[in-house]
Amino acid sequence: MKRKTLIFAASLVLLVLVTGVVFAQDVPGYDFGPPLFGLEAAPDGSLLAANAAAGIIELRKGEGSVVNPLPNVTDIAPIGRGTMFAVTGQGEETSTMAQSLVKVSRGKAKAIADLAQFEADVNPDGGEIDSNPYGVAVLNGGKALVADAGGNSVLIVDRKGKVDWVATLPDEMESTANIQALAGCPASGADFCFLPPELPTQAVATSVAVGPDGAYYVGELKGFPAPTGVSKVWRIEPGTLHAQCGVDPACSVAVDGLTSIVDLNFGPDGTLYVVELDEASWAAVEIFQSPTGGTVDACDVSNGTCTEVASGLIIPTAVAVDKRGNLSAAVEGLLPTAHVITLP
Repeated sequence: MKRKTLIFAASLVLLVLVTGVVFAQDVPGYDFGPPLFGLEAAPDGSLLAANAAAGIIELRKGEGSVVNPLPNVTDIAPIGRGTMFAVTGQGEETSTMAQSLVKVSRGKAKAIADLAQFEADVNPDGGEIDSNPYGVAVLNGGKALVADAGGNSVLIVDRKGKVDWVATLPDEMESTANIQALAGCPASGADFCFLPPELPTQAVATSVAVGPDGAYYVGELKGFPAPTGVSKVWRIEPGTLHAQCGVDPACSVAVDGLTSIVDLNFGPDGTLYVVELDEASWAAVEIFQSPTGGTVDACDVSNGTCTEVASGLIIPTAVAVDKRGNLSAAVEGLLPTAHVITLP
């Protein structure tokens, strides 16, 4: 049975947390309903947001508008002016475009590939059949990369809608210490207190980006028991197919030591920006409703070092960087107060 985090079911967490970010400013223009997932800078300077409840939202010059009311949209990737890929995840609403790669052009959406069907037919990681597309990136030649959080896999889709798998992320034995600490063990006597010291933990593929070197970079959110400090960014050689990360040399670790990664984006100078949902893991947000704050990191993938750009963010779910290197972030992504901020 797959041990999944709850975030991808778009659960809502009602809480109040004071952010530790200094000088962040709101980006006005739209009152988002939760959940707010992906965020991307478009070629024309606007921001595109994946608002699973309302669809794809464009923020431009202080005003927001619905590009397409795509249900359960989790991420977008601009192709050119007015054209983009989008992915849809799991949700309560039924749709002919559920769990799919979708192309949106001039406001009209067309399903390109049924990713849930691919998971059912192929199931690259060999585990439970479970598809929940969460991240998307554009490749040359009209192709797209998709991070499937349900399938623990990275997929590639060509312009004709043919799907194949690039790589799977590995299960690893991880400590239960964090979830026990969150549960107040041993004093609380909670069920979590009786877990063994380690459990096999899935590497949930939440995000994918193409680096300036042409390689594919994939961020993972470690599933239950929600350990801290062990989430990785994987680097996959361009053109790779059917790799098992952690085994095949075509898929290696670029960055390590992070927690609950939910988004990646490269800046124009080659810096990789990484979003950590919460420094105490996704479980602090979704199970215990006591988050400590998330982080946006700036990472040098040539040596694996990272520095914090912003910390103490309330449930950050995405980061966008424009061609000038300006940063924006989606915060409070699972709350009724979900919104977008600029970062210093």
